[in-house]
Amino acid sequence: MPRLPEKPFVLIAILSVLVSGCMSANEHYQQTHSANERLMTVGLVQKEISKGMSAGQVAAVLGSPNIVTTDEKGGEVWIYDKISTDVTYSNSSASSAALLLGGGTSGNAGGGGLGFGSLSQSAGARSKTQRTLTVVIKYDAHKRVRDFAYHASRF
Repeated sequence: MPRLPEKPFVLIAILSVLVSGCMSANEHYQQTHSANERLMTVGLVQKEISKGMSAGQVAAVLGSPNIVTTDEKGGEVWIYDKISTDVTYSNSSASSAALLLGGGTSGNAGGGGLGFGSLSQSAGARSKTQRTLTVVIKYDAHKRVRDFAYHASRF
């Protein structure tokens, strides 16, 4: 059986910090939102939609409407009603562990000791934002944009 050294010693064998998370928040967002959901904004409507556009041109810019109906003049009306809830959660955590070895002197009946200690700490924050965008596009008898309106809110 090997002999322990004459003088007591303490050896820190393991010290590690564990960081969790392999994917960034932006990468999670990209995976959970389609390109059309990210692109439907008031700015897009203001920039790309104008009176006189064909229904095909509008569909190419905004995609398919949620609702298709008619107005008081019998013209077709497309309604885009988008509701979005973004939840952001940020979490950070750290852990450390230590393996402690100890030895007794040759005259000591106690042979030594083994100890293990750990420390863990975490913190996080969460925010939730809801957005709505409603776009109403009215067409004339020739399927050209006669009028359009929009409303956006964020809370």
